[in-house]
Amino acid sequence: MNTMKKMQVLSDSAQYDLCDYVNHHKTSEANLPGIYHATGANGCKIPLFKVLMTNKCVNDCKYCINQSKRNFTRLELNPEELATVFLNYYNNSYVNGLFLSSGIAKDIDNTMENIVEVARILRKDYGYNDYIHLKVIPGASYDSIKRAMSLADRVSLNIEAANSDGLSEISSTKDYCKDIIRRLKWISSIGKRNPNFARSGQTTQLIIGANNDSDFEVLEQIKSLYKKVNLKRSYFSSFSPVEGTEFENKEESNKKRASQLYHADALLNSYNFDVNELVFNDEGLLSLKEDPKYLAALEKDIFPLEINTANYHDLIRVPGIGTISAKKIIAIRKKKQFQKVGDLKTLGVVVKRAEPFIKLEGSYQTALDVY
Repeated sequence: MNTMKKMQVLSDSAQYDLCDYVNHHKTSEANLPGIYHATGANGCKIPLFKVLMTNKCVNDCKYCINQSKRNFTRLELNPEELATVFLNYYNNSYVNGLFLSSGIAKDIDNTMENIVEVARILRKDYGYNDYIHLKVIPGASYDSIKRAMSLADRVSLNIEAANSDGLSEISSTKDYCKDIIRRLKWISSIGKRNPNFARSGQTTQLIIGANNDSDFEVLEQIKSLYKKVNLKRSYFSSFSPVEGTEFENKEESNKKRASQLYHADALLNSYNFDVNELVFNDEGLLSLKEDPKYLAALEKDIFPLEINTANYHDLIRVPGIGTISAKKIIAIRKKKQFQKVGDLKTLGVVVKRAEPFIKLEGSYQTALDVY
């Protein structure tokens, strides 16, 4: 099989790793396999080359397309082969960077060595200086992680589940505390000692709906990781059954659930909410109908909030007011008090959402019972 046909198979297998990616298609283009789009800091979509080194894997993750027990064609690319194809894409302006992941063909050390070697070839042999995102394999050695970080802009290690019990439901080959959490701590420690290593930080991903993790458990763990290992972002992949896996007959996860987790995660990461500020049902799940920030606001006794005196912490808890608009409000009111709700709209405030929760010069805007 030629390199491009291998690339098609391995890039399509890589679609299940979401870190930074918005994939609107189940497969990449046949003539240019491996091109997917990342979401940049400004919200724009950036074309990246996203591929697995191999779909061979010794792990038994019951949901995974590449699990060891699944019967399908297994392929592998060597480091030089992969680097050459990527550079062809890059030099023709098809992509702006690389995201490289892999199954575990032989053992963890060999796999990490191949991943790092691709980055070394690009950086040292070809002088490539643009974006590289490398996947760290659970159980990887400290030295291989450090070398990966010295060459990459970003690294990621998927925790897959909220805790050890959740991981044991989907895999018996990985130790949650030893192979995953310990490695996340190593990444954080290496980054602190070497500020130029993986300057864009580390991310992770969880599989939602493949086990019995509740939303509360997921968000509690993510919030903890933001604090303890300086996690930059978390990604939520909705479980979808794959034919030939042990979970092929398991019910597909409602994609709305992952969407709500993204909303809640933004509150934890960007708005500094605590998990206990969010609203969960008796099973520890978020509402699939209402926005988590709106439901959290209904539980707060600080509303209606006076726009002209409220502090930043409280302002960003108002539905319809984001971090940027809250900062603009504080900056402007130092010079001039707000008198009309329309003045807020020009700052990016979603007035219809915010009105029931705010006051302007003591005047309550719109009662909640209109909703």
